[in-house]
Amino acid sequence: MKTRFRLTPARIILLSFLLMICLGTALLSLPFATAQGLRAPLETALFTAVSASCVTGLVLQDTAQYWSLFGQGVILCLIQVGGMGVVTMAVLLMVFSGRKIGLRQRWIMQESIAAPQVGGIVRMTGMILKITLCAELLGAALLALRFCPRFGLGRGLWAALFTSVSAFCNAGFDLMGRGGEAFSSLTAFRGDVLVNLTVTALILTGGLGFWTWRDIREHGRHLKRYSAQSKLILSLSAALVLGGFLFMLLWELRQPQWQGLSAPEKAVTALFHAVTPRTAGFNTLDLNAMSAGGQLVTLALMLVGGAPGSTAGGFKLTTLALLLLSVRSVFRGKDSVYAFGRRIADGAVRSAAALFLLYILLFLGAGLLIACLEGLPLMPALFESASAVATVGLSLSLTPQLGTLSHLLLILLMYCGRVGGLTLLYAAASRTADDGARYPLENVAVG
Repeated sequence: MKTRFRLTPARIILLSFLLMICLGTALLSLPFATAQGLRAPLETALFTAVSASCVTGLVLQDTAQYWSLFGQGVILCLIQVGGMGVVTMAVLLMVFSGRKIGLRQRWIMQESIAAPQVGGIVRMTGMILKITLCAELLGAALLALRFCPRFGLGRGLWAALFTSVSAFCNAGFDLMGRGGEAFSSLTAFRGDVLVNLTVTALILTGGLGFWTWRDIREHGRHLKRYSAQSKLILSLSAALVLGGFLFMLLWELRQPQWQGLSAPEKAVTALFHAVTPRTAGFNTLDLNAMSAGGQLVTLALMLVGGAPGSTAGGFKLTTLALLLLSVRSVFRGKDSVYAFGRRIADGAVRSAAALFLLYILLFLGAGLLIACLEGLPLMPALFESASAVATVGLSLSLTPQLGTLSHLLLILLMYCGRVGGLTLLYAAASRTADDGARYPLENVAVG
């Protein structure tokens, strides 16, 4: 018996990103989207549209040098919509137009921002808009203090706004290539405290997740009133930032290639590179000059990413937190997983394990395929695949040199990474009625 195709929330999210990518590709394929006035190759337009829509930052051409002001504007719009979520933007437009938001739209919105409940979803969209606008405008104003003297008033303001939106949305696109070296990211501002701290703050703000910001807004310093999810996100995020900072400062930046940096520059750079892999994609150090240990730690931070319902990618902080808590419960002989005086639902733990395994398989499988297709060492290929599936954008300068098949593979990884592994699984699943039957129990040896 045939089953009728249903537009579930997961499938609507998948289709909305596909439509945005198609529109972005069409606009970037127009002749006046490039600086030379020539039509961009389909592969370049598609790759750039996917990277911007999925807030990744991997590019085939330098954004400032290759694309015109119109093309850069298209990329910026794709980053903004992709970062906030297509569904979130659609709901905001419905709210501003005065249309009533039905239960189905609330249900889809809940899936889109990983909200734990449907209640308060419409109010949540207003808070998302306020946080986004305030953070991006403040960030642009601060960055303009450095960019305007360097690039001139008009170009400086545009570069400041572009970089601020890109940082908050954890996209990693930049306009620093104009008049300088292509694909240079923020290396020219390595020791600039204002630029580094502003971009770092924007990345963290966007990566914490809007549901976490709701807790911060409503409860302030009363941490006991926060949800267990927000507590997990804040505590693990702080631990990863501190751990990454100490590793960069005490190990990586003590390597011979970085001895030219002063102590303040090392401190600022260590903090920046502890934050940007999750999952912003900016860099102030030459990643190819990093030690093997530095590249490995960066790769691990990329895969973890940010919080659910945020602008960041990766398999998410809560996934890592639940896996660590599961290990702790096994060591303590507990039957359930606990955190901050709350018992975590078994379904959430199973979902975390499934999501982690899916990301690892995509990361390893794609990296191995790229290495075989291009004849590359495995580590650089894994770095590119991790950057794509975690929607980071950091690169060892390999992406522009890869072939078409590898580019298509990275496109698939960026798309899967942005919509989320569980969304893909839910969209592909065909749910059947549960007849209530339970199979006989049998134990399986582990370890």
